[in-house]
Amino acid sequence: MSVACCIPIIECVYCLACARWVWKKFLYTAGRESENWGIATATEFEPVPRLCLYILSIYEDDVRNPIWAPPGGYGVNPDWIILKKTHVESQGRVTPYMIYLDHNNTDIVVAIRGLTLAKESDFLVLFDNKLGQTQFDGGYVHNGLLKAAQWVFEEDCEILRDLIEKYLDYRLTFVGHSLGAGVVTLLTILAIKNRERLGNIERRRIRCFAIAPARCISLNLAVRYADVINSIVLQDDFLPRTTVALEDIFKSLFCFPCLLCIMCLKDTCTLEEKMLKDPRRLYAPGRLYHIIVRKPFSLGKISPIVRTAVPVDGRFEHIVLSFNMTSDHAIIWILQESQRALDTMLERESAMDIPPEQRMVRKASIAKEHQEEHRAALQRAVALDVPQAYSPSAYGTFHEIEEGENSDRNEVSFPSSNRRKSWNELVKLLFGKRKGTQDGIV
Repeated sequence: MSVACCIPIIECVYCLACARWVWKKFLYTAGRESENWGIATATEFEPVPRLCLYILSIYEDDVRNPIWAPPGGYGVNPDWIILKKTHVESQGRVTPYMIYLDHNNTDIVVAIRGLTLAKESDFLVLFDNKLGQTQFDGGYVHNGLLKAAQWVFEEDCEILRDLIEKYLDYRLTFVGHSLGAGVVTLLTILAIKNRERLGNIERRRIRCFAIAPARCISLNLAVRYADVINSIVLQDDFLPRTTVALEDIFKSLFCFPCLLCIMCLKDTCTLEEKMLKDPRRLYAPGRLYHIIVRKPFSLGKISPIVRTAVPVDGRFEHIVLSFNMTSDHAIIWILQESQRALDTMLERESAMDIPPEQRMVRKASIAKEHQEEHRAALQRAVALDVPQAYSPSAYGTFHEIEEGENSDRNEVSFPSSNRRKSWNELVKLLFGKRKGTQDGIV
């Protein structure tokens, strides 16, 4: 057979392969990745709509006289705002943020808003993300977001310490949206690693809600901190699934669909094992909460479902080709749908007429289930041999470990051939001193 005859056959095979890939991607819907996850409860999901309102309030120049407040307002008492910094006051190091003392919910809240398209400084933070540039706490992180988190921590550490020491039963809650979600993720890790600078606050009193986060930390860090960091993702949101450098996304803004299709093709053709072995690959942080509000292919709304898990493999690896992939990233839509989801949960629980005593038992049970799920995720990471960012000979997921509330950081390594055999020792080391510290897990 001549070469001229072979070319049409090769072209046909190539076209069929591309058509098959497009068809599979078209059938891939957002609910598929979380279909085997557990169902979240109202108790653990309750803070999300309220925290979204706090983030929205940062967009107001004057919270006492809001311009864009939704019906019912932001729920923010202006007298409880400890500080609120603009782009000018932060010198462009980070997006505007505030520290809020929420007496109604016994919370010390650090809220950071998302990117402002008109501010060059926000893009400089976003674009400073060369892979492999920054190794942090045994993993890789987004360099620009880490710098922003370090600036906030150094700037306001003393204020937070004073509040923590004054309000001993209050939690320290970090919350952010989009770019701000990445900053609070790394700010949470900094707070945990430097608890002595925050009045020796217990780990269980620290929590983080990263709303529509960028992929900002490596897999070993994403799993390790899943007991304190929670990511909220609305159905088809593209950002937590986008592995391409964020700089390339904005540079390709006028051909955004083309870029996403190329990335879809790349991720589809990359073996998951290869993804897991890449220590520099960044992921959405912590425990994931996936809000499902529509039928596949946007064929109408459904009663909202919130699924949650600490996945290791299959962790939002594929972009969903959908008309809603960008709108699902907007904080206003996340607020509306998370409130609708919470209302649905509360209605179901009210219909069940659960006595208050059983609610308390259920709350403790949820904390225990989350602890066990976190332990299973750690075990899964070790079994998959998720690499240590800077030490391939380390025992899998960790090089530095937190041992309970007042522990020092330790270095532990097992020979490669004994990793699975030594798992019981690892679990005992990780969790042996942490019993009773998970009551405040959500």
